[in-house]
Amino acid sequence: MGSYVEVGSIKVEEQLYNFINQEALPPTGLDVEQFWKDFEQIVLDFTPWNKKLLEKRQEIQDKINKWHQENKEFDAEKYKAFLEEIGYLEPLVDDFEINVENVDDEISTIPGPQLVVPINNARYAINAANARWGSLYDAMYGTDVISEEDGAEKTAGYNPVRGAKVIEKCREFLDEVVPLSSGSYKDATQFSVENGKLFVTLKNGEKVGLKQEEKFAGYQGDEADPSSVLLKNNELHIDILIDRNHPVGKDDTAGIKDIVLESAITSIMDCEDSVAAVDAEDKVEVYRNWLGLIRGELTATFEKNGKTMTRTFSDDRVYKGPNGEEVVLPGRVLMLVRNVGLLLQNNAVLNPDGTEAYEGIIDGIVTSLIAKHNLMGLGKYINSKKGSIYIVKPKLHGSEEVKFSNELFARIEDMLDLERNTLKMGVMDEERRTSLNLKNCIYEAKERVIFINTGFLDRTGDEIHTSMEAGPMERTIDMNPLDWFQAYEKSNVDIGLATGFKNVAQIGKGMWAKPDKLKEMVETKIGHVKAGANTAWVPSPTAATLHALHYHYVDVREVQDRLLKEGVNKDYRDDILKIPVVKNPSWTKEEIMEEVENNAQKLLGYVVRWVEQGIGCSKVPDINDVGMMEDRATLRIGSQSLANWLRHGIVTEEEVMDTLKRMAEVVDRQNAGDPNYRNMAPNFEDSVAFQAACDLVFKGTEQPNGYTEPILHKRRLEFKKKVGITN
Repeated sequence: MGSYVEVGSIKVEEQLYNFINQEALPPTGLDVEQFWKDFEQIVLDFTPWNKKLLEKRQEIQDKINKWHQENKEFDAEKYKAFLEEIGYLEPLVDDFEINVENVDDEISTIPGPQLVVPINNARYAINAANARWGSLYDAMYGTDVISEEDGAEKTAGYNPVRGAKVIEKCREFLDEVVPLSSGSYKDATQFSVENGKLFVTLKNGEKVGLKQEEKFAGYQGDEADPSSVLLKNNELHIDILIDRNHPVGKDDTAGIKDIVLESAITSIMDCEDSVAAVDAEDKVEVYRNWLGLIRGELTATFEKNGKTMTRTFSDDRVYKGPNGEEVVLPGRVLMLVRNVGLLLQNNAVLNPDGTEAYEGIIDGIVTSLIAKHNLMGLGKYINSKKGSIYIVKPKLHGSEEVKFSNELFARIEDMLDLERNTLKMGVMDEERRTSLNLKNCIYEAKERVIFINTGFLDRTGDEIHTSMEAGPMERTIDMNPLDWFQAYEKSNVDIGLATGFKNVAQIGKGMWAKPDKLKEMVETKIGHVKAGANTAWVPSPTAATLHALHYHYVDVREVQDRLLKEGVNKDYRDDILKIPVVKNPSWTKEEIMEEVENNAQKLLGYVVRWVEQGIGCSKVPDINDVGMMEDRATLRIGSQSLANWLRHGIVTEEEVMDTLKRMAEVVDRQNAGDPNYRNMAPNFEDSVAFQAACDLVFKGTEQPNGYTEPILHKRRLEFKKKVGITN
């Protein structure tokens, strides 16, 4: 633990104190002394409230546990009445619509993918910021979207057979979403602009326009021979790049070298589930990267193919409009920042009694202070053209906790001299109490809320933990088709639309967790758009480009209009309350061990990197060596599933421990090429990571709401001390 500076009755770790005083605070013009007075007072005022809300969570969980223990014969009506009695189910507020002002178009009216990246990884964060535009050619050529059959294998050099398949697929895409008045882009030989309209010359010499002329948005180069043709469909842009001297363009009949899509429209720079930040040193790294992102000054230098490369931010894209006017499009995404929730504490700030301050309070103040730079026009780029700061709040339980966050935001606005409701709030619908009371949650932030989404990974973890005493839960692979899950997904969209989200705020869907299985993503994730969601999470810029296709194929605005017309007032709560308990389990021993092994292997693969390398999110090979995007949400599912089956005797402690040890050997093998990796086997007692994994499973029923953070943080600090990594 580092040195501290006394700030009134609280203490601030020296690294954080110096970062704020020397880097974050001076450009804002705020008075230093007053800032720290306000900081102290917010900590003093909101800490008891935060603590009380956490105590209520535990009281509710204790009551639910007791109810299930005393009611072995489940009665749905009796259960619902009980939940109402203890305040778990809130009385619904009257109908209302949100009243949020100064929302950027990227959130209110432009549908499209949303990237979520660990903010402490500068390279990933810059890549995410630049993911507003992505090569469709590259996205298809480099992934499994294009099969490797019939000579189309991925080779060390360019494979023209594979390239031809990509080009054909991309032409089909253009034909479908921005069709010509007649003919096909496959037969295009020349693009030109005449009198503000786009014309395409075909192989047969015919010159045709667009079926919908208004979809022509601009160009670069000469009218008679443009180097770029800009099209617009469903508020998203398509940039056809033309260069007859390019290795690809020279063999193309129209000289097209690439098709670039407007891809990720927004990105969440994450301080939470994808980040391992356990002390002041880690938090300063997080905040410094956020400052660099907001000011457009963050850089990342790395080695690739034996060359040193430096990543910086993309500039805006400039075109001539149809009539020669200048058209400027953003080169970067609109950035949101995800703070931590109410549970976490961090030694970066100490309360008067010496306990660690709540990290969510610290995050709220510091990330908002940094974002103020952007509102003042400091730095190279403007993030919000409407003068707003976008903060995503995770892991809130019910409307009282949203009210707490709303009040915290108001106090931060006052201390930073910001107008009321400058701080906008994204509310993650990832806890059972929030799903059931989502309308009330939105109401408490009705002048701030710009985002709700179904975080199904955490939501599944909370589903298991909340009803831990009800009985053994379904296998995790069987959760998605169940009534509770489907109702939860539908309810989120309906409530968002019913409360006025259309053309104001985002209704989002969860992460695609298989970054190497993008063919499957392209086939299935269109369901998110068809369900009425105007954004959904993706794990990479490439995935963003491919998911962008869905928003061209389906006009989500029309879907939302249809849903509103059909009616969005259905009450899904009875279905959401259907607990995924298996009354008379009939799994074979093989099915049981498959579930245990899968969960144990994934859990260990993630935990070992988190605890011993400080990596909060990574592509972790599963038991079949398929890379899966893992973060604390996936860990919560795995640990709670194993804890539940242990609690109800589906497996024994000995069986689980044996499996953990066997899977540790698998994970060690999978990480054999990593020079920074420390083997867990065979010295299990000496492995901090292995012990952390055991704690998550064998103490899983005891963890608050099934969260993994308390154990992870404790074990990460232990490991840092053990190997001499100190702040």
